[in-house]
Amino acid sequence: MNTLELLNKQFNYPFPTLKNPHADQLQEITENQWIDGEYLWLYEQNPDLRKKYKKTKTAHIAAQWFPTASLERFKPICRLMLWTLYNDDLYEESVSGDIKKIHTQSVAVLNGEISAEESTIPLGSMLASLRQELLQFIPQESIVRFTKMISRYFTGLETELIYKEKKMFPTIEECIALREDSICLYPFLQLTEVETGIILPQEIHEHPVIRRLQTLACHLVTYFNEVQSVVKDEATDSIYYNIVKVIQHERRISLEDACLEDLRLHNEDLKEFVALQSSLPDFGIWQDAVVNWVHYMSMVLSGWKNISTKLGRYNALEFPEARELKEKLSQHIIK
Repeated sequence: MNTLELLNKQFNYPFPTLKNPHADQLQEITENQWIDGEYLWLYEQNPDLRKKYKKTKTAHIAAQWFPTASLERFKPICRLMLWTLYNDDLYEESVSGDIKKIHTQSVAVLNGEISAEESTIPLGSMLASLRQELLQFIPQESIVRFTKMISRYFTGLETELIYKEKKMFPTIEECIALREDSICLYPFLQLTEVETGIILPQEIHEHPVIRRLQTLACHLVTYFNEVQSVVKDEATDSIYYNIVKVIQHERRISLEDACLEDLRLHNEDLKEFVALQSSLPDFGIWQDAVVNWVHYMSMVLSGWKNISTKLGRYNALEFPEARELKEKLSQHIIK
């Protein structure tokens, strides 16, 4: 079956698609100052692998998710996008026990509890730089909320690795729940405050409708991603936490039918997202800001489709070699 055709024709979003005008400038910084500069040591001996990371165009992904951020506010978002790429690839070949240590130290660096020098994780300096950049635009309370979402991502990643180690499939419901966390969209959704400059009070972030909208956004990106990455996941033995493969395994159906069931689940959640967006509760003086935040959230969905279907990362020939990542990790693992 042609998964790209399915994604383009059947996964549709009634939301606008905008792109940040600073994408090219931040992509240049990503490639020259970060991939070939600050973080060159990760893949210094492998220019082909660095080229693959550049081809992922992380700044252009971020540009679809944060279309109106100023150049200064866009920079930490792009650094986070590159971090998610590096972190995913480094640790998807790790073991679940090691992730606990990476998890704890990453959260500590982001919260300012330890310095990059005090940490023993490979990406400690990257997270420390991210924290300092974010603090220019949002308060410590927002950093704490953001870091809790990073923590959820690590929890999801650890759960994925347990299933992979045991070569065991979760149930469909369990897989949806763990992928909601490991897709790592929750942290980005918190950074709308960086883009808009409006810091919403904690009670709005904790409101059940706002929390549900974020959950649905994570589900929608995941359902799209599972169809897109199924070839990659089959090649890297990551089928145990791809929702499409879990559906195929549990229902004992063809891959094509599993993709169509994934699409059905996607469309159910999309319908709920649109319904909630169009009938938000009354948030008083914060109403316009909340409506705008949900609007930005919706553009993440249409933006992800627009950019990700053009990326080589989900082509089996374009993602980093698992063996090299595993070797790199073993050199820097916490003892």
